Amino acid sequence: MLLAKEIFETRQMIEDNKLDVRTITMGISLRACSHPDIKVFCRNIYDTITQTAQHLVRVGEDIEAEFGVPIINKRISVTPIAIVAESCRTDSYVPVAEAMERAAKTLGINFIGGFSALVEKKATEGDLILIRSIPEALACTERVCASVNIGTTKAGINMDAVREMGHIVKRTAALTAQRDAIGCAKLVIFANAVEDNPFMAGAFHGVGEGTSTINVGVSGPGVVKHALESVRGQPFDEIAESVKRSAFKITRVGQLVAREASKRLGVKMGIIDLSLAPTPAIGDSVAYILEEMGLERCGAPGTTAALALLNDAVKKGGLMAAQHVGGLSGAFIPVSEDAGMIDAVKCGSLTLEKLEAMTCVCSVGLDMIAIPGDTSAATISGIIADEAAIGMVNNKTTAVRLIPVPGKTVGDNVEFGGLLGHCPVMAVNRFSCHEFIARGGRIPAPLRSLTN
Repeated sequence: MLLAKEIFETRQMIEDNKLDVRTITMGISLRACSHPDIKVFCRNIYDTITQTAQHLVRVGEDIEAEFGVPIINKRISVTPIAIVAESCRTDSYVPVAEAMERAAKTLGINFIGGFSALVEKKATEGDLILIRSIPEALACTERVCASVNIGTTKAGINMDAVREMGHIVKRTAALTAQRDAIGCAKLVIFANAVEDNPFMAGAFHGVGEGTSTINVGVSGPGVVKHALESVRGQPFDEIAESVKRSAFKITRVGQLVAREASKRLGVKMGIIDLSLAPTPAIGDSVAYILEEMGLERCGAPGTTAALALLNDAVKKGGLMAAQHVGGLSGAFIPVSEDAGMIDAVKCGSLTLEKLEAMTCVCSVGLDMIAIPGDTSAATISGIIADEAAIGMVNNKTTAVRLIPVPGKTVGDNVEFGGLLGHCPVMAVNRFSCHEFIARGGRIPAPLRSLTN
């Protein structure tokens, strides 16, 4: 039973500290949709998605109104398309992306994820068709999101796929150049991708999931920062405790929403993803949390240690509050979506290299980073390989969402709008890794993954 004090605290977190449920994401299996005729397959996809999720938006809006908890996005993730489309006799999966787009528009959802391939060892013909289809698919749709998993701790890193993804990112940027390469904002390259991630652009409904499920992503950087203000000057033990208590309260809100959505939709509840996902709004920033710990600016010496503490405390607090915590739970550090990160880049305290170091201890990786449009495909592949190596060796999920903006150079500003925000173009190391990337093959898995 909720106490009056807890109700007041929750209301304060929502009204004053920008606590929200960032997304209710319904995962839908498309494995029964396969058909050799691409037109029949696309029709099966459209029908399955629209029938399974027909009440998703209405239920989300009802819960939001009844409980007073803002639910920012209603989303869908589907089985990786490269798997379910492989039986189709076609050389392009763009029509599949268009069918997904039509379903998303019919339902009124924000994004649909799962235009995805899993190629950590090798690629099948279906994987290759999907990867080649990504640039056009993201250019001709607004709500479809794509992802490719190019490595795991158990398998190593598929460097052939890494090399190809550098070119795919460049082609996607070129096809959406008139919109500041926004297609790249809907494309994530993973190592150790998880099957129950509710956050875009990397969400897909894993093959280990059921027919359908409800996953909820909760966010509350402002809540955590407010909590830390009350322990200003205290030792790190107190900081960790304060973050854990805040994460517990935030997760309880997410679990309440998830249970209600699951019950009303008649769909099994999956996981709560407690990820401190920031927005461009002032005060809703992971960078500001780190600065509240005593850093002059995010990126200063000590930033990685502060982020490690934050990420650990968030996960511990969440685990105490919900039966099933999953997804990417922790702290996100997307540049364009975090007002504090944007400020840190502008003043020079935060560089791409420092961000890479921070990804060793945070939830995901190099996220929503605009880079000069003339950055080579090989350099992009090199950055992807570095990030994948961090994930592989540390047995954690890492990801890259780079946006090489045609016609833009270091210091120029890029505007994406909405939750995607805006950011300055960041400098990239100009020394070449072309010969390294050209080798191809596979970087072997680390020794400890082979001896477990």
